Amino acid sequence: MSARPVRAFAVALLAALLGALLPATAARAGTVQGGRLDWGVKSSFQSYVTGPVAKGGFKLKGGAATVGGSLFRFHSATGSYDPASGAFEASYSGGVTFQGHQKPDGVHELDMTVSRPTVRISAGKGTLYVDVSSKAKDTGEVSSRSQVPFATLGLGGVDMKGGASPLTLTNLPATLTEQGAQAFAGYYAAGAQLDPVSLSADVKAAPAADPSQQQPTAQPDTTAAGTPRAPGAFTDAAVDWGVRRTFREYVTGSVGQGAWTLAEGAQDGGALFRFPQGKGTYDGAKGTLDAAFAGTVHFTGAHLDLKLGKVAVTVENGKGVLSADVTTGDGTKNAVALVEFDAASLKTEGGLATLAEAPATLTEGGSQAFGSMYKAGTGMDPVSLAVALDPTANLPALPDLGSAATPTPPSSAPLLAQQAASESSHTGLYVSLAVAVLVLAGGAAFLVVRGRRASAEAP
Repeated sequence: MSARPVRAFAVALLAALLGALLPATAARAGTVQGGRLDWGVKSSFQSYVTGPVAKGGFKLKGGAATVGGSLFRFHSATGSYDPASGAFEASYSGGVTFQGHQKPDGVHELDMTVSRPTVRISAGKGTLYVDVSSKAKDTGEVSSRSQVPFATLGLGGVDMKGGASPLTLTNLPATLTEQGAQAFAGYYAAGAQLDPVSLSADVKAAPAADPSQQQPTAQPDTTAAGTPRAPGAFTDAAVDWGVRRTFREYVTGSVGQGAWTLAEGAQDGGALFRFPQGKGTYDGAKGTLDAAFAGTVHFTGAHLDLKLGKVAVTVENGKGVLSADVTTGDGTKNAVALVEFDAASLKTEGGLATLAEAPATLTEGGSQAFGSMYKAGTGMDPVSLAVALDPTANLPALPDLGSAATPTPPSSAPLLAQQAASESSHTGLYVSLAVAVLVLAGGAAFLVVRGRRASAEAP
């Protein structure tokens, strides 16, 4: 047997072994689709806004929620991640408005909105960008800025390469930048420490390129869209309502010690409940709507038992009413008008009729439903409506919090570093095995050559 076939056999053996040991798919750049970002902006600023000096508060928008005592949760991450270089970018939806120092005319001297946080990481550096609308502390001048580089993020030596989905980063230190200080309306100077940032992101790997498959040429879509029906009946609609943020926090807090249960199709969007399968009639010309929805939400806890079901919405003359069957320990009351909301901005666009985050106030019947916990006229969570007037129209998606559970900070580095270390150890194993195969192959070739020489020297 010659040495050349042995070498060929060794190479083939090495290729087969590595093919069996290495992951089936190599790391490829992918898209970020789904995830959450938890950030309190600056806890001392929150305390100031809600304290005895500013006497203000905050409002959530765009599906943002609260987490724990002082964190805001932003949702529905979109972006990209390249495991080869570690480059990462994810933009999250939702916002929070801080207001304080209210004047007699109702205007707030302190008025700032932070929304759409975006995290970008590249070459070992991280930056947090946000949309900011603020009123200057001294002059009262209002400014709005998009994607301001608000804070630098301390990565602490985290290796972003080779991470697995979902990516999670916890308690990243955040430091206010010069541009962030300007957007913060002058309340803090550059270099001030902000609350740390935690995030998760679901990553979908891009499909491997197949040169044998030629991409078809895109053809224009000539399919005619359906014609919206207005006025007329509809069979697909949803209403989103979070009841009241402080009520949800009370239910799950140390006082209420309770929870809520969704049934009959109701969905939890983090900061709101969605009641789907709406059916009814809508007249776009007159601006009237009458709809009934599926789903129930049941709040339970210490001295609390409240169930809302058979939610219905009516709109007329720019005013809306949300009602529901209310079940307590005393029995069930049907079709109780819970809140009134401003429906003047109800609009028809394409195949949808929508109303986004309309301000809502509690009715007298609603006050009784909540055991007089809140007085009539109390501000409740806003109401959002979406009605499909066309069979092909899609209702707005619920906030996408991603597949990751709430991140728990490890003892030292963020979770991504642990993933990278694990994959690095696997790579080391593969390399070691490859070297072993090469050594064995070389040894086999040496034995064959030596055997041929011994045969030539024998009598």
